[in-house]
Amino acid sequence: MFTSRKPIIAMIHVEALPGTPASHLSLREIEAQALAEAAIYRTAGAHAIGLENMHDLPYLRGGVGPEIVAGMALVSRAVKEASGLPCGIQILAGANNEAMAVAHAVGLDFIRAEGFVFAHVADEGLIQSSAATLLRYRKQIGAERVQVWADVKKKHSSHAITADIGIGATAETVEFMRGDAVIVTGSVTGDPPQPADIAEVKQHCHLPVLLGSGVTADNLAGYYPNADGFIVGSYFKVDGYWANAVDPKRVERFMAAHAKLGASSKDQEE
Repeated sequence: MFTSRKPIIAMIHVEALPGTPASHLSLREIEAQALAEAAIYRTAGAHAIGLENMHDLPYLRGGVGPEIVAGMALVSRAVKEASGLPCGIQILAGANNEAMAVAHAVGLDFIRAEGFVFAHVADEGLIQSSAATLLRYRKQIGAERVQVWADVKKKHSSHAITADIGIGATAETVEFMRGDAVIVTGSVTGDPPQPADIAEVKQHCHLPVLLGSGVTADNLAGYYPNADGFIVGSYFKVDGYWANAVDPKRVERFMAAHAKLGASSKDQEE
């Protein structure tokens, strides 16, 4: 799917969609902003783009309305066609079937799924496992080409009810339940993953392991050897805050650091 062994998936945090509390832009304006960010990422050499309705606070639990599905489909299709890059989507919170529907309809390549295996308690309440219903739905609509990347011990959540199940065992279960990749994060947005968590996941799981929060141009080198890809959002924004505009210079700095590490790694292999 990617032009890099360890791809950078650059995040577009889609502005608040119609009907959500913070909504203040038309869909045309939301689309235009997403396209502008996609152009920055493509120019800087990002390998893929992820889209997420992160401004739709507070999030619904386990499903969203047709207006959100329609809005995300419109914006995602525009970004996919304009960028020419692999693209994926997450629809918060835990609206995995809706994300799959959008991905299939507009030709996206993957979805990011929360609550794929085991249950956890999120800001929105109890999030139940979705693997069985999601993969059946994917089969039903003929969307088998759309990969499912599953968060393990997801950020912004309590995992007390699965405290006796380690992150490695959780990742192993994602593989057993036919997930396509696992995502390891810190405890909150912008918080880097714990190296011990990454190591444990790699020991228990043969799927690609992507890091989904807190990776920066400064700490990338420490994570590079042990990860298979990086989902980057907050660092690319002004002052490193997720809700701000994309800062082209921060994107360029990160991609330069990634290219340098990739070249060094290739030289070592040869």
